[in-house]
Amino acid sequence: MRAEHSDNMSWLRSITLLLAAALLGAATPAGQSYRVDAVASNLSAKVPFLGLGSKTAGFPDVAGTIRLDRSRPQDIALDVTIDATKLTAGDDLTLSRLKGERFFWVERYPTVRFVGREITMTNPTQGTVEGDLTARGVTKPVTLRVTFSKPPAEIAPREAITLTGKTRINRYDFGMTSYRLIVGKHVEIELTARMVPQG
Repeated sequence: MRAEHSDNMSWLRSITLLLAAALLGAATPAGQSYRVDAVASNLSAKVPFLGLGSKTAGFPDVAGTIRLDRSRPQDIALDVTIDATKLTAGDDLTLSRLKGERFFWVERYPTVRFVGREITMTNPTQGTVEGDLTARGVTKPVTLRVTFSKPPAEIAPREAITLTGKTRINRYDFGMTSYRLIVGKHVEIELTARMVPQG
């Protein structure tokens, strides 16, 4: 009887451990990696012009990855690269100037890159990402305000998610100092990225 009782207890302990492991795994899933859906993603940069209006450049070629981990919500690995050679503008003169040496100088610096390291969520769908922006070979710290289409904690496995981000930079910090009298120094940047699971 004692041997049978011992066997039963061992069996119950094994089942309990297996259930605990399963529940723990469900509560703290591994991080999910996503890639940018280039067709459904874009970036724009708007700068004041003549103190009355603004000029906007579009960057339709966006690529990159993001990794989210519900067990460590403060961590984020966001790496977005923009092809500056494919930027668009409202007129040919503006486009030529933006691609030229005084601004993005795309012949020498064909890409713009943002790398995010840490996120602070301010509510279930919004937060700020601390990272670095590199343009014209210059890297500066930037805070990106982000909004997820769905709370990261509720994202199902293999589910796509849309991320929007906004930040403001001083173009002088990146060596774009020309036309000070007619072009403002602060640039408003907006990113829309549809992220699809990978791996």
